[in-house]
Amino acid sequence: MLGTIVNTACIVAGSVLGSALKSRLDEKYQNALYGALGLVTLALGANMCVQNFPKSEFPVLFIVSICLGALAGYALDISGRIDRTAERHNVSRLVQGLTTSCLLYCIGTLSIVGPVMSAVYGDNTYLFTNATLDLVSSTVFAASYGIGMMWGALVLFCWQGSIYLIAYLLNSADFIPEALMAEISIVGGLLLLSSGLSILKIKDLKTVNMLPALAVPILFYILKGLIG
Repeated sequence: MLGTIVNTACIVAGSVLGSALKSRLDEKYQNALYGALGLVTLALGANMCVQNFPKSEFPVLFIVSICLGALAGYALDISGRIDRTAERHNVSRLVQGLTTSCLLYCIGTLSIVGPVMSAVYGDNTYLFTNATLDLVSSTVFAASYGIGMMWGALVLFCWQGSIYLIAYLLNSADFIPEALMAEISIVGGLLLLSSGLSILKIKDLKTVNMLPALAVPILFYILKGLIG
């Protein structure tokens, strides 16, 4: 768990540093940073999709995942419930930032393979690399959204901790097929693109409502394994 603990600590440290920077930045610089963050999010989302499209064994699965995820999210009114709660506490912008940051922290090869390598082989290289990237990312996010971005550290710890525990109990590095990781990454990349559009105020696609899409590839591969 050392790698996950270090990764979590880096997000906390980055959030504290970014929040300190935010208090020293004029509003025009905060807006400039906010716009840059939206552009970077679009680029990262597009890159994640392009890198993983060739690895997909089922080219239409990401389409089905996004559609079913969106339908489930809108049926449950996830975005509406969160927005109403956020408005009551005046943290609407923070919720948007947390959604985007948590996708960046959790969806990707380093954050998924890292806990597996740590649990099975005791190799924390992936997680230490991810921690460095997240330190920079969390600093930028907190400079735009404030100290509340620290909550992303808890999400990352639960995410990586769960993967670590499963890999440790199974003592296997192969319980997450590479094809499944590719599908999750494609869906995650599309959600990042959606977040980027919202940050730039181009189109609010209610990214939170589409989060259930991440579960569709997992359920598909579980059913596929059961059917044989």
